[in-house]
Amino acid sequence: MLRYLFHLVWLFAAPLALSLATVWALTPTSRHVTSDWLRNFVGEQQVPATILFFTLFAMVLWRLRYHLPLAAAAGVLGRSDIAPRLRGRFDEAVQLVDEAGRILRRRRRQVERALSRTEREELCAALEALEDALGQASFDEERFDEAARKAEALVGEHLARWRKSELREYAESIGVAVAVALLLSVFVIEAFKIPSGSMVPTLTVGDYIFVAKYAYGPLLPWSDARLFSRLPPERGDAVVFKFPETKDQDFIKRVVALPRDKLEALDGRPVINGWLVPHCYVGHYGDALGLDEMSAGELYLEFLGDKVYLTRHNERPNRAPTAAPGDGEQPCRADEECGGPPRACRGGLCGVLQGARDPAGLQVVGPYAVAPGEVWVMGDNRNNSHDSRSWRGGRGGGVPLENIKGRAMFVWLSWDPQGGVATDRLFVNVMGSPKLPSGPAAALVAGVERCLRARPPPSQTTPPAPR
Repeated sequence: MLRYLFHLVWLFAAPLALSLATVWALTPTSRHVTSDWLRNFVGEQQVPATILFFTLFAMVLWRLRYHLPLAAAAGVLGRSDIAPRLRGRFDEAVQLVDEAGRILRRRRRQVERALSRTEREELCAALEALEDALGQASFDEERFDEAARKAEALVGEHLARWRKSELREYAESIGVAVAVALLLSVFVIEAFKIPSGSMVPTLTVGDYIFVAKYAYGPLLPWSDARLFSRLPPERGDAVVFKFPETKDQDFIKRVVALPRDKLEALDGRPVINGWLVPHCYVGHYGDALGLDEMSAGELYLEFLGDKVYLTRHNERPNRAPTAAPGDGEQPCRADEECGGPPRACRGGLCGVLQGARDPAGLQVVGPYAVAPGEVWVMGDNRNNSHDSRSWRGGRGGGVPLENIKGRAMFVWLSWDPQGGVATDRLFVNVMGSPKLPSGPAAALVAGVERCLRARPPPSQTTPPAPR
């Protein structure tokens, strides 16, 4: 019991406390991005960071277990007068006596058939001598060493067939690891491969991400039921879900509208309950990099609630709009052109119409009414995404909450289209500060920084309640 208590304290409670304290200390106090990538990662991925730090602390404490405070006094090694250099050997001897005793009890008849009476008596005498050396009042190192060598030799000679082989120990360790991995995959974290460019520039083909299945309540195995059903997604979350029309396909999109919302889209820009989501023009991406049509285009930042993320649109602006987010959020009469840059109105709002000769050419979809128990989703690659706007034969459709598998976390592996690992994509936080795709022009980096500086307060990024 003392051994179990010691392990519980030093190999579970202590690493857990240290990992929680480390995550708390590294979590930024502000929601804005900092220059420290570790603090950004910890602040945005607190659960994975806690698991990582717990593992590291547990590994270190396991290596130091024989030197930890109270290791001897607590009775973990059976006595308190063992030199630190002998504690590992002493502990192995204790386990040898325990293992041999179990074999002699459980395999008694087999041992009696396999060993002569003399061999059994010699083996038992060696184990008793080792047990006496382990429990002697005044520890005698020479006596212990001699008894341990003799017992190890006889146990290895006579009981080897019933002892766990090295292969079996490896197999059991692998089995435990597989079981833990399966439990994690079912309830905690699951890996997911990005199959298409519908989330460019946030995610690219070749990215492998982890999905937090606990974020909205873990799904029970082989069902759509959740342990906690009152954890709905938020606007701006990038979620992985079963495609409503073909449940054996997994999709990843961004949540833009919640139950009872009214959703429209002005050329890919969401209008929620008559409110145009604020956006900021970053710049054109792709000409000098030879990107395909799915990647090259105009980049924007969108601000939705406490989320900020990059979106891609096909059009090239005739005239760059102002950097201020929400440019074009002026009230006007529906379907009437406003002054200034090309604009079009919908639902009493003026939306900037980039690349259109005439406001009447603005692509408007909706309005859609989001049903209870569903969310509507859009890909960040707004003109190249098969999402809620085009489902059900073009009539549009939502994602039932029970179809949602979890929230995207971060990229753990990415393959470069030119070959090899795309190192700049590793550990990109899907829900964190916007990360430009590889090889951006300096103007784009400056554009992102400019838009982040002009980020509106939360009161201006939250849509009104549905009517």
